[in-house]
Amino acid sequence: MFFWIVISIVILQRLAELVIAKNNEKRMKSQGAFEAGARHYPAIVLLHTAFFVSLLLEVLIRKPALSPIWAVLLTIFLLTQVLRVWCLASLGKYWNTKIIILPGADVVMKGPYKFIRHPNYVIVATEILVLPMIFGAYITAIVFTLLNAWMMSVRIPQEEQALKDATNYKEKFALK
Repeated sequence: MFFWIVISIVILQRLAELVIAKNNEKRMKSQGAFEAGARHYPAIVLLHTAFFVSLLLEVLIRKPALSPIWAVLLTIFLLTQVLRVWCLASLGKYWNTKIIILPGADVVMKGPYKFIRHPNYVIVATEILVLPMIFGAYITAIVFTLLNAWMMSVRIPQEEQALKDATNYKEKFALK
């Protein structure tokens, strides 16, 4: 029962985020924004969808026990949710699941973005590792942590290049 409650809440949260992202995308594009890295976006959607399917299947088929340190892992996961909301709130109208760039916009340098360039990606990586581990779904945790690392090795450089080309990103982060 605990698994179903947690997984249902997380899936509903992700669906709500997709609605927010779509609204932000429409608003930004109406102001002249463009999408960068569109070619890899379907792979990100596939990765995240497959993650939830894998987690469900591993728990249903293997029926693993909760991790012996499930309370610690759940605490870490809940902390990531607080940080996730902080990221979304800090980016506000600029937050998106896609790389949507508004030319000439000032890069957001508040909230967690004061401390790290891509906090949401760190949070997602932590979630992908920790959520399955809570429920003993170690195969999903390992496989999708590796797939996500590969995906971020594609996405982050594309996002940074688009930001460098169209915003004040280079100046804010003193990049060459």
